[in-house]
Amino acid sequence: MKFGIIRERKNPPDRRVVLSPQACQNVMSAHPEAQIIVESSPIRVFTDAEYREANVSVADEMAQCEVLLGVKEVPIEALLPNKQYFFFSHTIKKQPYNRKLLQAILDKNITLYDHEVITDPKGLRLVAFGRYAGIVGAYNGVRAYGLKTKGFQLPKAETLKDQKALIQALRSVTMPPIKILLTGKGRVGNGAKEMLDGMQLREVGVEDYLKGEFTEPVYCQIDVSEYNLRKDGVKGNMQDFFDNPDAYKSNFFRFARVTDFYIAGHFYGDGAPYLFTREDTKQPDFKIRVVADISCDIDGPVATTLRASTIADPIYGYDPKTESETDFNQQNAIAVMAVDNLPAELPRDASEGFGESFVSQVIPAFFNGDANGILERARMTQNGKLTPRYAYLQDYVDGKE
Repeated sequence: MKFGIIRERKNPPDRRVVLSPQACQNVMSAHPEAQIIVESSPIRVFTDAEYREANVSVADEMAQCEVLLGVKEVPIEALLPNKQYFFFSHTIKKQPYNRKLLQAILDKNITLYDHEVITDPKGLRLVAFGRYAGIVGAYNGVRAYGLKTKGFQLPKAETLKDQKALIQALRSVTMPPIKILLTGKGRVGNGAKEMLDGMQLREVGVEDYLKGEFTEPVYCQIDVSEYNLRKDGVKGNMQDFFDNPDAYKSNFFRFARVTDFYIAGHFYGDGAPYLFTREDTKQPDFKIRVVADISCDIDGPVATTLRASTIADPIYGYDPKTESETDFNQQNAIAVMAVDNLPAELPRDASEGFGESFVSQVIPAFFNGDANGILERARMTQNGKLTPRYAYLQDYVDGKE
């Protein structure tokens, strides 16, 4: 079995990779029948020389490989027919901008495995960059707070080497006695929590957060049960919320009244109530002045997120009065950080973390007959057709929706 690590060709450039040199060594050690070839790249965070030093072959083309591993979407003109590909295709939600990509994958008889649907039998994702989105998102949020309040300045995350360097930079600033709210307790939320803990900020419970006065900056991490209520007044629980999201209403505004800086690291499902609306932001007791929306659902549950921002230009302003974008430095503007490819700012750490999961969870499936069904669940296309699990995409492919 020959695995190829392909060069990332999407713009803006992404320096991440599925397998680091160390991860490649781990694969070849555990599976002597596996061969790995790396396509030469001038932008990858690990250089060609680092792979060669790890005894991994580097080549200028991938035709000899059976399975091709990438991170972002592969441009249509670069797709090799009759191969197996792994990458984030951004098609499972019928994203219009990638319809032609999925059409081309079918036309070229490519077997596509999407990283986003590599799951266990219960549907839990096995490989993801979410933790690193949380890490960078929290850092960027604190940076945005400093710029908005003109209290301090931090370097961009992309200029720093790793998570340790990010935490070191955060510890160099003095935060005023503000209240920071963090939603989400999954990979993203807990990644953000690592950074708040790294800053040695004090974590407080919901009641203290809502009612207490503090002489130091504090944060509170909450999940869906704390910011949603059943409409019928019956006490709900997490599973009930996921099963019946339309039976709930937002109870977020009580947090908005006391929060200065909000980090959105939650998962938002179809039918769930919005956390706060545009009308909420117009209320005189809506206190949030900075939002770091790591989840980045456009025109969704976090009303201030009008669009995704970029690594080059990560912060924009939201004017509650006009419900439109403005300069975040304007006095009445809420500063919004909504970069949608945050892990790309920490490419070495993110690649190493992702690769560890990929080596332990995915690679063995190629050598044990896919005993746990990991490849079967993630296989979107085969033999020029959508697989049964993804047949719901047929009208999308055909341009009917």
